[in-house]
Amino acid sequence: MQESKIINLTVRDVRFPTSLEQHGSDAMHTDPDYSVAYVVIETDSDSAVKGYGLTFTVGRGTEIVVCAVKALSALVVGKTLKEIVSDFRGFYRLLSSDGQMRWIGPEKGVIQLAIAAILNAVWDLWARVEGKPLWKLLVDMDPAKLVSCIDFRYITDALTEQEALDILVKAKTGQKNREEQMLKEGYPAYTTSCAWLGYSDQQLTQLCSDALAQGWTKFKVKVGADLQDDIRRCSLIRKMIGPNNTLMIDANQRWDVNEAITWVTKLAEFHPLWIEEPTSPDDILGHASISKALAPLGIGVATGEQCHNRVMFKQFLQASALQFVQIDSCRVGSVNENLAIILMAAKFNVPVCPHAGGVGLCELVQHLILFDYISVSASLNNRMCEYVDHLHEHFKSPTIIRNAQYMPPKDPGYSCEMLEDSVQKHLYPQGEVWRAIEQQGKQ
Repeated sequence: MQESKIINLTVRDVRFPTSLEQHGSDAMHTDPDYSVAYVVIETDSDSAVKGYGLTFTVGRGTEIVVCAVKALSALVVGKTLKEIVSDFRGFYRLLSSDGQMRWIGPEKGVIQLAIAAILNAVWDLWARVEGKPLWKLLVDMDPAKLVSCIDFRYITDALTEQEALDILVKAKTGQKNREEQMLKEGYPAYTTSCAWLGYSDQQLTQLCSDALAQGWTKFKVKVGADLQDDIRRCSLIRKMIGPNNTLMIDANQRWDVNEAITWVTKLAEFHPLWIEEPTSPDDILGHASISKALAPLGIGVATGEQCHNRVMFKQFLQASALQFVQIDSCRVGSVNENLAIILMAAKFNVPVCPHAGGVGLCELVQHLILFDYISVSASLNNRMCEYVDHLHEHFKSPTIIRNAQYMPPKDPGYSCEMLEDSVQKHLYPQGEVWRAIEQQGKQ
């Protein structure tokens, strides 16, 4: 590996006015403007290779994540890529356990989002230097090397380093066949694009009809604001997709525990595979109670998109509080921490079904779920990755969906380089898109 030194790290606040058409709307986030804190790492290598990373947000507050990235950047600039990846566990801890900065985490909230943006850029840089898409970098990596990237602190009561190594070594059997299968067929996806909470029934019907025509068989519906409205919308979707296609529902943390049980019981007639984020994302025991109550109805609990870190996931798994693990590529500490979560899920035999959508989340998380299938779980049973059909046109290597399947990316890197023209137009607040919106508001 070349001794390319990181000489600069920039971060920009990039926002898209998705609230204008209610894209992304749910029971708790009624007017999201899909946004990113967008990081670019520059090196002094002869090829001038750069690393691109991001953290997803929903508008206001992105500027706070940008500040946190800037505050952490001094820990990154001046390091060589070789220095970082030769002790990636140590570098992860350097960022997550800084003696003063960790006080405003630790390993959660804005600090964790900022760490994810930086480390996503570092992983992108590493994959580009190796000339591989990130999923292939992970799949080809020696198991011992891969395990050395993970910080096992606080999780050894659930997963030891040796157990992680054993899982990876065992999964070597059939790995080549699974990789070929993915390249040929792709990874199963489900769509959330049809049923945002702010969409009218007419819009929902049209989008669902279009998705069925395109071959989609797995659909998620946003619920949680009004029970009668949920019953009507779930009935509409279930009738459209038929009894054999898959339906999931997502409350985005709207309910108290008992309220969640009562509400979902009344939606059980529509046979959802899971209820997602039924209550506070921090309430592990609450999720366990909901899981136990809904099990006789055949409805699982899914959560994780707002789960802070590997320790939270550890406890969810230990408490049998979820039946579907929803990793997110920006909520926890990048690839390093997601590797730990994927391996814990494998040990507890719980399927990983990533959260995606937003800006760039599909582009990022496809790499992680491909790695999970090829190198860890070796199973597609009850497994799928979320897909949302928004904003992919702003990326240099956008997600490719074929027959409702994620096709493995082939370009080197982590697929999160944005088109510079898109970045400039959507910079907040000075980009031309936001200037135009401000002007309209004054008229």
